[in-house]
Amino acid sequence: MEAGGKALHAHGGAHAVPHEHRDDEGSKTGMWLFLFTEVLLFGGLFIIYAVYRHKFGHAFHEAAGELNKVMGVTNTFVLLTSSLTMVLSVGALQRRRAAESLRWLWVTFGLACCFLVIKFFEWSAKHHHGIWPGGEHLHAMPPGEGLFFNLYFMMTGLHGIHVLIGMAVMAWIATRIRSGKVSGDRYGALEYTGLYWHLVDLVWIFLLPLFYLTN
Repeated sequence: MEAGGKALHAHGGAHAVPHEHRDDEGSKTGMWLFLFTEVLLFGGLFIIYAVYRHKFGHAFHEAAGELNKVMGVTNTFVLLTSSLTMVLSVGALQRRRAAESLRWLWVTFGLACCFLVIKFFEWSAKHHHGIWPGGEHLHAMPPGEGLFFNLYFMMTGLHGIHVLIGMAVMAWIATRIRSGKVSGDRYGALEYTGLYWHLVDLVWIFLLPLFYLTN
C-alpha cells in the first residue's frame, strides 16, 4: 500500500504543473530604472531649453505668443484625467474586477487619442503658416524664435512618441486582461504601465509652462 502510494505520488509529480518563477521585486526595480532613464532624457532637454531661454528670453516670449494656449491647457486636462482613469483601472484590477479595469483602461486609451488629435490640429495650423522644421517662415524668423520652435517641435514630438508607445502598451495589456494573463493576482504589468503613463503626464505638465505659458 505504501509502495503504491509512493508510486501514485511519483506519477502525479510527473504531471504536476511546474511552479512559475516570479520576480516581482526585480521587475519593479527594472521598471524604475527605465523610468529613471526617461527622466534623464527629458531632463537633459529641459536643461538645453533653460540655457537658450536665458540667452533669448525676449525672443522665446514672442514666439510663445504664437502658440494656442487653449489647446495646450485643454490637453493638460485631458492627460490629467487620463492619469486618474489609469489609477482607477489599476485599482479595479487589484480588487479583481477585470471588466471594470478594462473599461477604465479603454477610457485612458481614448483620452490619449484625444490628446493626439488636439496636437495634430495644433501642429497642422503651424504647418499651414510655415512654422515647421524646414519651413520657410521658420527660417525667416529671428534666431531666438526659430530656436524656440525647433525645441517645441522636438520636445513635444518626442513626448507624442511616448504617448503612442503608451497607447500600444495599453492595447496589449487589455488583450492580456481579457485572456486572464493579467489579473487581480498578477496585476504588475498594468501597474507598470500606469507608472509609465504617469511619467508621460508629468513631462507634459513641465512642457505646458515652458512653451505655452512662458513670459
